[in-house]
Amino acid sequence: MMKKRERGKRKGLTTGANSAAAARAATIGLATGEVPSELESLLPNETRVKFIIHDGEVSADGKAAHAMCIKDAGDDPDCTDGAHLTADVRLLDGQAGEVVLKGGQGVGTITMAGLGLEVGGPAINPVPRKNIEANVREVGGDLLESHGLEVTISVPDGEKMAKKTLNDRLGILGGISILGTTGIVHPYSTAAFRASVVQGIEVAANQGQDTVVLTTGGRTEKFVIAALPELEQACFVQMGDFLGPALDTCKKEHIKQVIIGGMVGKLTKMAQGEVITHANRKAVNTDLLAELAEGIGAPAALCEEIRAAETARFAAEKLEEIGLADKFYIALAERTIATLKERYPSEFSVRVMVCDFSGNPLADVNSFPLPFKGQGECRRQRECPGVEDTGEG
Repeated sequence: MMKKRERGKRKGLTTGANSAAAARAATIGLATGEVPSELESLLPNETRVKFIIHDGEVSADGKAAHAMCIKDAGDDPDCTDGAHLTADVRLLDGQAGEVVLKGGQGVGTITMAGLGLEVGGPAINPVPRKNIEANVREVGGDLLESHGLEVTISVPDGEKMAKKTLNDRLGILGGISILGTTGIVHPYSTAAFRASVVQGIEVAANQGQDTVVLTTGGRTEKFVIAALPELEQACFVQMGDFLGPALDTCKKEHIKQVIIGGMVGKLTKMAQGEVITHANRKAVNTDLLAELAEGIGAPAALCEEIRAAETARFAAEKLEEIGLADKFYIALAERTIATLKERYPSEFSVRVMVCDFSGNPLADVNSFPLPFKGQGECRRQRECPGVEDTGEG
């Protein structure tokens, strides 16, 4: 048997930490006339780490300096690994003591409210902002007595990297975000994706949306967007495996209706109470699937097959063969809603839309906005064509 490849454990350094180190190096260049080739920079977690500095240069008039750090994400599969975090620092006459932070090429621009950053400003998160300024002030104290310092952070190829992120959905255009709460990248932590899920919901709420549509991936998102053309783009948030953080944020932001688009496997994870639905976290509960199959009239022998299987897809395919698929998808959606309403009894209504692996609709079940009391309070909307869902029986 082939041995499973172990994931690496080597930590890396965030875009924010690299930006701060580059800004520190450029400021030293302004102060001394020479940009160092390496230095120790202060991280947001108050530790100090050595960085290699590239492309150090001080202008001929001594009023500007340039430095760059290459991001090493460690063993984390980060799309910004190898990014050139670049800082250009220049003197500002008549602004003694001020540190002005700007975004250059490849750093995204904020175009929507709700991210805690100024609309029209650079996508440099609050912790990296503070860390960059702290490093600049620590080494530029003498300069700041008579001048201000303008720090411009750039990321060549940042716009290309941003296409692999969810930035455009958050209203961050033209480049990547400068991120990092500790300065350290932990392998496979997926912290950046989780943060983007939370931010997506916050943006929707800030725009006055009272409905959020949570999807588990690209296919389910395409499915619900086609099914719900009346909703604004800000309502759609690709949550991936982060169901718990997404719903907690919906509760915090007072979202009134949560719509979940999903396929059988992820919905089974939700129905069994998992708040992180990644395949490696916990196996699908086939006992639950067998129970649902039994409840819709599946033969006992088939229920035992489902119980002994390893995937939710097996149950769906077997029930399809005997004409019970529609009832199964409705039952699964109802159980998902029941489980979620146990955790969030009255915060928001829940609607579950089920699709197959090709994005074709399979079931659409809506809960009452009132506390859930049992499966009898769910109904499949397509059984009542033309009737507006008012939240009543």
